[in-house]
Amino acid sequence: MAQRQLPASRYIGAFFLLVALLYTLIFLTGDTRTPQLGLDLRGGTTVTLTAQTPNGKAPDPEDLDLARQIIEQRVNGLGVAEAEVVTEGDSNIVISVPGDNGEQARELGQTAQLRFRPVLAGPEPATPPAGAVEGAPPTDTPSPSGEATPTDGSAPAAPAPDAPPVTEEQAAAEYATLTCADEPLGAVDRSEDYVAACSENGEVKYLLGPTIIEGTEIEDARAGTQQGTGEWVVLLDFNDTGRTTWANYTAANVGKNVAFTLDGRVISAPTIQSAITSNPTTITGQFDQTSAEELANQLRYGALPLTFTQATAQSISTELGAEQLRAGLIAGAIGVALVFVYALIYYRLLGLVMLASLILSAVVVYAVLVLLGRQIGFTLSLAGIAGFIVSIGITADSFVVYFERLKDEIREGRTLRSAVPRAWVRARRTILSADAVSFLAAAILYVLAIGDVKGFAFTLGMSTVLDLIVVFLFTHPLMAVLSRFKGFAGSRFSGLGQVEHTRRPARPAPAGSKQLATAGTASRAGAQDRSTS
Repeated sequence: MAQRQLPASRYIGAFFLLVALLYTLIFLTGDTRTPQLGLDLRGGTTVTLTAQTPNGKAPDPEDLDLARQIIEQRVNGLGVAEAEVVTEGDSNIVISVPGDNGEQARELGQTAQLRFRPVLAGPEPATPPAGAVEGAPPTDTPSPSGEATPTDGSAPAAPAPDAPPVTEEQAAAEYATLTCADEPLGAVDRSEDYVAACSENGEVKYLLGPTIIEGTEIEDARAGTQQGTGEWVVLLDFNDTGRTTWANYTAANVGKNVAFTLDGRVISAPTIQSAITSNPTTITGQFDQTSAEELANQLRYGALPLTFTQATAQSISTELGAEQLRAGLIAGAIGVALVFVYALIYYRLLGLVMLASLILSAVVVYAVLVLLGRQIGFTLSLAGIAGFIVSIGITADSFVVYFERLKDEIREGRTLRSAVPRAWVRARRTILSADAVSFLAAAILYVLAIGDVKGFAFTLGMSTVLDLIVVFLFTHPLMAVLSRFKGFAGSRFSGLGQVEHTRRPARPAPAGSKQLATAGTASRAGAQDRSTS
């Protein structure tokens, strides 16, 4: 008898040992003991950037990942705590910034695709120049970068990558008819093309030659003030390749203008005053402190290999996030309460078994969420809470299947003790099949979906797995233990008492079988009489 009781004790013991292990990890490792919440529950801003390519197709995955890394460097450089930069789909980068840092989230998405191009037509050098390029550093200590300025608008049509380079004549024709008021920001251009471009404020236009230096050849950019004048400037340091190219170009083009284009817009077109053979290069251009720091911040972490447009930007205040979290928890509590009321009315004491299983399932889910938040950065979103609410029904369904199988066995005339293992064998197949379908659907949804739907699919799949753990290690072993108490099966409050009273009577044997049995008995009796005589 003890040997039959041992497995149930082992299963229940293993379950509570697992729970103890999870909470030991929570309290002995890490600083936080609560799950990480998504921006829709704690408040914050999410900005989705969509990559623009000349041919309109998805960008190269390596370029998209490089852009993500550069934006992530900007996040770290600005000191935005707990910000997240991830790729989504084959063309999007999602920037998530918690709290009231919405403006910073939008600034972090600045593309900053910097190119240096010669000015072929535009403001004449005899007019007051847009700025000057010098080789001398400023006297004041350069300050670190501050914020970035977002660019709006969509990219115009551009030639395909394999098309011939745009010639000077073609660009000149476009330049003659260009109206800067109608030219969107974030233009997609190629470094080998001649281009017609507008200034950042849209007041003037330029005809520019092929790219001299790419922004990827800049090592550092910072803001400072100019010696003597005190005006704000931006200092550029090139890498070895860029410094050599820049030195050769400035030496051969003293007195000419060079345009610094940022995402297809001319942010400055200074005059080269002298050959610049060493770092830093000083850019002047009617900067104030804010604009100088903005430009330096855009350039400090390198130019992105792609041009982006801001597809969506969503900001949620901390108050709204807290309200949504409260609403989600209330919805979950209502779901559990409804299941509990139904279970008590229909299953009575068995309903308490269901409630205990649901509570322990929630205990395990909470611990797993905390640990996943620490280890892989999983954040619980409102969609994730919806996944958990749906999983309550899936978990309750497993108990219903088991209890109904148990009732069926009792109706067949078996005792509760013998019905439990037989009902479990039949219910186990159904539970495994149903949970396998649920998990497969969640996995497919997770792979194919993006955004919040991924959170829903993840929590649904995780809850399905934990449902199996609770049913196998706690619910069935607990029923095996309760089945050994005679009073439980016969109690009117157990949920099985009515089944006991309505148990189907044993089927009567057919009349022919009774006659055969009587004849057999008589023949055996006659044989005994003959042997006696």
